[in-house]
Amino acid sequence: MSVPLLTSLLSITARAGTSLLYATLGEIYAERSGILNLGVEGMMMLGAVSAFAVAFHTGSLVLAVVTALLVGTALAAVHAFLSVSLRANQVVSGLTITLFGTGLASFLGQRLGPGGTRLVGLVGPALDRLPIPYLSNLPVIGPSLFHQDLLTYGLYAGVPFAAWYLYKTRAGLYLRAVGENPETADAMGIRVGVTRYLYTMLGGALAGLGGAHLSLAYTRGWTENITGGRGWIAVALVIFAMWDPLRAVIGAGLFGGINAVQFRMQAAGTTVPAALLNMFPYVATIVVLVAITWWETLRKRVGAPAALAIPYAREEKG
Repeated sequence: MSVPLLTSLLSITARAGTSLLYATLGEIYAERSGILNLGVEGMMMLGAVSAFAVAFHTGSLVLAVVTALLVGTALAAVHAFLSVSLRANQVVSGLTITLFGTGLASFLGQRLGPGGTRLVGLVGPALDRLPIPYLSNLPVIGPSLFHQDLLTYGLYAGVPFAAWYLYKTRAGLYLRAVGENPETADAMGIRVGVTRYLYTMLGGALAGLGGAHLSLAYTRGWTENITGGRGWIAVALVIFAMWDPLRAVIGAGLFGGINAVQFRMQAAGTTVPAALLNMFPYVATIVVLVAITWWETLRKRVGAPAALAIPYAREEKG
C-alpha cells in the first residue's frame, strides 16, 4: 500500500470515527451509572440538524456546537426523568426518544432553511481542519491524525480523561458503584438518583456533540438520516469495548476504517454495488461484537454494570 493511500485511509478513519466515538463515550458514562440509553440515535440526529441550522443562520460555529450539546442534554433529561423518577422501562423510553428525535429532526430539516425551505443542499460555515504545527509534518500519522478539526482533537484529550476519571478518581468510583450496586452506594451516602440523572444527561450531551460533528465537519451539511445508524452502533460498541473508554477507540477506529475502505473502493469505480459497500461497516460491527461477546462470555468477563437497566428506589431496599 502506498504512503499517500495509507495516509488518506487513516485520515478518513479518524474523521468517520469521531462522531461515533463521542456517542460511545456518552453511552459508557450513562450505562456505568446503570441507565441504558437507546435514544442515542435520536439525540445525534437532532444534534446534527440543530447544529447545522444554527451555524447556517447565525454563522457562529461555537453557538452551533453549544446548541447541539443543549439539545442532546435536553433529550437525555427526558429519558432520565422517565427512567429514574418514573422508573419506566428503559428500553421503551430510549426507543421513544429515538423515534421522537429522528422524526423531529426530519421535520425541522424541511423547514429551517431560509424562508422556511429545506436545509438539504445548503452550504453553511463548517469546522475546518487545522494542522498542529510540527506534529502534522510527521510521516503518515502527521497529516492523518494531526490535520483534523477541533472536535476530533477534543477526543485526543477526552478519551484518556474518561479512562482516568472512571478508574482513578473518587467521582469515577462513585459512578461505578451506582451502576454496580445502587443499594450499597446509597448506604454510603451517594445520591443514586442525582448520579444517574447527571451521567445520563452527560451522555446525551456527547451524543449531540457527535451529531454536530457529522453536520459541521464530516458531511458539512444536513441530509435525511445523516447519522446512518451510528447511534445504534455506538450502543453496540459499548459492549464491544466492555464499558471501557480506551477500548472504545478500537471499535470506532474499526467502523471508521471500514468506512474509509468502502469510500476508496467507490471512488476507484468498483463494480460492487454501492448499497453492498455501505453495508460493510455494519456487518463488520455485528461480526466483531458477536465474536468478542462470545469470547468474553466464556471467561465471564463481559463487564456489564450489574444494575444496568434496573430501576432503583430507596424505599425498596430490603
